[in-house]
Amino acid sequence: MRVLLPSKTMGSVLAATSPSPAPAVAGSGQGVPGLVSVPPGFTMPSVSSVPPAAGSDQPTADAQASLPNPGSYDECHRKCKEVFPLQMEGVRLVVNKGLSNHFQVSHTVTLSTLGDSGYRFGATYVGSKQTGPAESFPVMVGDMDNTGSLNAQVIHHLTTAVRSKIAIQTQQHKFVNWQCDMEYRGEDFTSAVTLGNPDVLVGSGILVAHYLQSITPALTLGGELVYHRRPGEEGAVTSLLGRYTGENYVATLTLGGAGAHATYYHKANDQLQVGVEFEANTRMQDTTTSFGYQLDLPKANLLFKGSVDSNWVVGATLEKKLLPLPLTLALGAFLNHRKNKFQCGFGVTIG
Repeated sequence: MRVLLPSKTMGSVLAATSPSPAPAVAGSGQGVPGLVSVPPGFTMPSVSSVPPAAGSDQPTADAQASLPNPGSYDECHRKCKEVFPLQMEGVRLVVNKGLSNHFQVSHTVTLSTLGDSGYRFGATYVGSKQTGPAESFPVMVGDMDNTGSLNAQVIHHLTTAVRSKIAIQTQQHKFVNWQCDMEYRGEDFTSAVTLGNPDVLVGSGILVAHYLQSITPALTLGGELVYHRRPGEEGAVTSLLGRYTGENYVATLTLGGAGAHATYYHKANDQLQVGVEFEANTRMQDTTTSFGYQLDLPKANLLFKGSVDSNWVVGATLEKKLLPLPLTLALGAFLNHRKNKFQCGFGVTIG
């Protein structure tokens, strides 16, 4: 059982207080640096409409007029980001062991020339409350390294529409970050509130509010409000989001005081997917455009990802499953032409 799903919330909420992340290592999962990857379960599966029974008085047009739930705000750009390869460096060995249908452990050994080398022990528990074909609650994920730093997350489905998440991060026995999320999903809208690093005595903390509304079956509009406060500093940043979903593509645009973020995802066929990402940061006075693609060859058990951006950084990763053995090999290489820097990584996953 592999549990890998990215989560941006902690990164966006605690960017002002989190320590500088270490360079990515080979085989690292997508997500926030320093935090465990969020497992499946925090995303509500799409609910297909039930056709009216024969003789029903309800017209078919009413069933087609119902709007779908737009999903989570943090997942609006995720479809495009999954196409891009993750930066790899060093050597990484991961051993996953399932102890039961609900519990699994993992052992990770990392060797790096840029970051810290060490060992991590991870554990994942998935409850028996099933809410969908691939969703069960509660979900508890945690890992600890050889220095005593702990990352833990608890995700639970409180009611049919309300979901919550608590994430804690410590560094060498000291609390660094913690946050609490609460999300409510209606029939055609999603609202969420996130509270990060609150300190009543000092009067500091970060509050994030999200709202998404389905306008049509293809168009979704929403917004984000980020309010932060610390001694001698207080401010708020707002942004607006629009997403259009076609038959085989997704276009998303975020505009705010901090800049603009636009992504376009296109599924050419079952094997090829491409993505284009544009980011403009008004504070740093910097813009970046990236192009990525993903090639999936299921008959060869091969997954290839590549990317190139406007800073002339070229990267690629290759994953190969050696069936029938429970073994996956990963290779990655990234080259920065402007800085004349090259790094590569190698990863092995067992189980």
